[in-house]
Amino acid sequence: MRIVRGLEESRRALHEGRGLGLDDVPQLLLDGIADMFGEPLTPLQVVERIVRRVRLEGDVAVHEYTKFLDGKSPNTLEVPRAAIQAAREQTSTEVVDALEVAAERVRTFHEACLTRGWVDYGEGYGQVVNAVSSAGAYIPGGTALYPSTVLMTAIPAKVAGVEQVVMCTPTKDGEMPRPAVLTAAEIAGVDRVFRIGGAQAIAAMAYGTESVPRVDIICGPGNIFVTLAKKLVYGDVGIDGLYGPTETVVMGDETSNPTLCAVDMLAQAEHDVLARPVLITTSERLAETVDSEIASRLERLDRGAIARASTQEQGCIALVDSMDDALALANEFAPEHICLMMDDAWQHLGKVRNAGAIFIGDFSHEVLGDYVAGPSHVMPTAGTARFNSGLGVHSFVKTSPVVALSSVTSAKISKAAAVLGRTEGLTAHAEAAEIREELF
Repeated sequence: MRIVRGLEESRRALHEGRGLGLDDVPQLLLDGIADMFGEPLTPLQVVERIVRRVRLEGDVAVHEYTKFLDGKSPNTLEVPRAAIQAAREQTSTEVVDALEVAAERVRTFHEACLTRGWVDYGEGYGQVVNAVSSAGAYIPGGTALYPSTVLMTAIPAKVAGVEQVVMCTPTKDGEMPRPAVLTAAEIAGVDRVFRIGGAQAIAAMAYGTESVPRVDIICGPGNIFVTLAKKLVYGDVGIDGLYGPTETVVMGDETSNPTLCAVDMLAQAEHDVLARPVLITTSERLAETVDSEIASRLERLDRGAIARASTQEQGCIALVDSMDDALALANEFAPEHICLMMDDAWQHLGKVRNAGAIFIGDFSHEVLGDYVAGPSHVMPTAGTARFNSGLGVHSFVKTSPVVALSSVTSAKISKAAAVLGRTEGLTAHAEAAEIREELF
């Protein structure tokens, strides 16, 4: 891996090429689009075309684009309830048990995170909390298999009180989703499952079709076309966020275990050639040993070619002078995951201001966060942790302030309201406040 030294050089290395990747489109992808559509189009132009037609034509457009892009469209978009219920019998006991363990921890964590309403009768105000009525979960699929993402999106929605959770996932040649994915849907309480993917699935959930119900919010990760579609439909429907390539920052010092640092970085690197594994450390010894460990372990990985591309092209080992510099750098980078694997990690927790999720110590590794720790693994990437949080029950609720003032309190503060109304030139506002004073 590339080792860079000093705060400024590290800052440049970490921010190089950073972003959601929606504008920096590889020529190979553009060539593929031109071959498929018969004309040069950007991904955004493709998505705009798909979303417009699905909005206007419903199922007809969904079937057409699914057949065009995936090779075949199923006769019925929705997965029958019987198929969902039967999937458990087609899934190994070991996988079912693992899904149950994960589901229980995810459910318990999010129940603890619930926001509750409150009222202060003395002051005459409060807040009510209501869940959205419906949510759509996008689960990447096709040749991939992500039952964990089903749990991480649908369970927080159900815990929040969402009445109907709809799930869309692409499948190969219009087949049924994999049994493990359907089993996860059943365990998570998903109400309806549709075997469609891409921008057409996002548009279908955003606007509704003859088969797919319109939802209030769409959540979940996806490729560039899914992400662009979420961005395009936002405002007509809520979204949880926009997600780019996954990333992890490991923080270490001279006390850190280099083997554990290396394997955690490789676990991130094998996701995608664009995944970004980063080590920030104050120790020259740790930097060099981790680099050596990563190089030796790449050969034994099933996805070694992917991990090698990630570590060499996207990865970085940043060597800085102090832990204060390391934490400042991490906060600027605002990673999806940050792993505090240095001495006395707890004392540094309060200094981490920008991160999707924080993992403390050698045994709270990020892989557990991917599957069974409890929080959702759908986290902000590409620096969006500066202003966004990971998916949770808060993603599916709305808060409404309640104002119920006594006549005494109303009269007490109406004069200030009237003054401010007249200051802003809104005399009707002022009179509406003043008349309450007179009535009192």
